[in-house]
Amino acid sequence: MTNNKVYLEIVKQLREMISADNLQSGDKIPSERELSERLNVGRSSVREALRALELLGLIETRRGEGTFIRDFRGNQLVQLLGTFILQDEKAKLDVIETKNLIEMDFLRLVLNRADENRLFTLKSLVEEDQLNDDQFFYQLIEMADNYLFSRIWLILKDYYNSLNLRIVEYNKNSYIMLIEALIEKDEEKTLAAYRELRNLSILTDKY
Repeated sequence: MTNNKVYLEIVKQLREMISADNLQSGDKIPSERELSERLNVGRSSVREALRALELLGLIETRRGEGTFIRDFRGNQLVQLLGTFILQDEKAKLDVIETKNLIEMDFLRLVLNRADENRLFTLKSLVEEDQLNDDQFFYQLIEMADNYLFSRIWLILKDYYNSLNLRIVEYNKNSYIMLIEALIEKDEEKTLAAYRELRNLSILTDKY
């Protein structure tokens, strides 16, 4: 097995171990020696994988204490991308477009999976001005019940927010129209309401 494959396999096993042990942000992970024995790989390979995870901001080493899982919901990687990669205008537009497309796709899932009572509850929260845009769509993506969609959207949302774009004030009625279309289980009206909310009249019907 090549060094690259060894490294990737260790990262994969570390992720599985963290999940299996139910380790949370702030928890300490085993030492290099323990990981080497547990994963049956050399300590130098373990060290390389840990260094990569630390560079990504997923773990941190505290001198004299050990290595700990970081709270990476506000991951420094997002800030890094926002500072360097996403200075490119085309990359910024790609993030915005991809976020919109992901949102439309999980709205299609909500049409088939959402409980009507949850949608009425969401409507009430909107009417009472209890949610911002991110919170509104997070409620919907939970109803879509697709973990991968959820993770992708959360990452894209953080990338999007890191762009420091002009803050858009959305009309409350646009959210209500979207929810009502979802309650009616009308895909065409749902996507039309979404495009109006996001001011995406230029998008074609294929979306």
